[in-house]
Amino acid sequence: MFAPLQNDTFIRACMRRATTHTPVWLMRQAGRYLPEYRATRAQAGSFMGLATNTDYATEVTLQPLERYPLDAAILFSDILTIPDAMGLGLSFALGEGPKFERSVRDEAAVAQLAVPDMAKLRYVFDAVTSIRKALNGRVPLIGFSGSPWTLACYMVEGAGSDDYRLVKTMLYQRPDLMHKMLAINADSVAAYLNAQIEAGAQAVMIFDSWGGVLADSAFHEFSLAYTARVLAQLKREHEGAVIPRLVFTKGGGLWLDDMGQLDCDVLGLDWNVNLRRARAQVGHKMALQGNLDPNVLFANASQIEAEAIKVLDSFGQPHTDATQTGPTHIFNLGHGISQHTPPESVEVLVNAVHTHSRKMRLQASSAGVKS
Repeated sequence: MFAPLQNDTFIRACMRRATTHTPVWLMRQAGRYLPEYRATRAQAGSFMGLATNTDYATEVTLQPLERYPLDAAILFSDILTIPDAMGLGLSFALGEGPKFERSVRDEAAVAQLAVPDMAKLRYVFDAVTSIRKALNGRVPLIGFSGSPWTLACYMVEGAGSDDYRLVKTMLYQRPDLMHKMLAINADSVAAYLNAQIEAGAQAVMIFDSWGGVLADSAFHEFSLAYTARVLAQLKREHEGAVIPRLVFTKGGGLWLDDMGQLDCDVLGLDWNVNLRRARAQVGHKMALQGNLDPNVLFANASQIEAEAIKVLDSFGQPHTDATQTGPTHIFNLGHGISQHTPPESVEVLVNAVHTHSRKMRLQASSAGVKS
């Protein structure tokens, strides 16, 4: 049904296999920093008009790949499609974040929650299949979802939050309700990601965007445990191909050893984490992804190059032994790209990563080093 993969660098790195260069893709790479995206969104009339239209979602997913030699594409969608399918009524006002028409703040509202009929999310799966076909094997396609905890934050707050007061009140005052919601969310996320895999996604990523706002014990009980519940249900392969599973927790560097116990292939890191130390802690178990500060992209070209090289050098000697697995790195930002980013800065970054990472491998090869 789909063309064979031509550039498998990202997949190989996910599975801790040696690659010719460090693969690079960017969180939110299809988005508002691109003028062509803004033009397509204007045609669609709204964010949800864009996300629910197969042709538009395909177009904007491919837009960054037309500009930059990225090593992966990521589905254009939103992390909040699952609560929307639960009937909470998702909307996006221009220039504002997501909002729900109905929030989940009491026992009666939690009692009404259930894993949604995946048919309500058919537009997402249709987009996945359409994008995969349009890519024609150029690079792999990543599917994604918000984590159970991150979804719960929006479901309780009704929108984004500065202090997470409402969701944390439920967590501490009615942990039984929070656990019930998180269990439903986890099973929903697993079903959703598996359906994306069946539709053509070649890797899947869980965004735990708000895990880092939790206290230490609360993170383990209300975030990490439910991310693990999702991972336990995910397909490991589909139609003979391995499906890498990625997890990113913003602000999660504190719990690196604990996240290293997750049954996933790749751990995404924000810019507060030292890559060299992370490699020493968990690099023998999983690939690492990250972790340039997105604001570096507002600097001049030479500084962007220098900061990209710092990240690559921080991870250290590339794995070059094709006969076995070893520590691998996928270059990314430490969070999503800012909508104000100059598009030309991304070109500088991608080229710097490819050029320097190839140079690192040549140096390792000439020195006869295998890692």
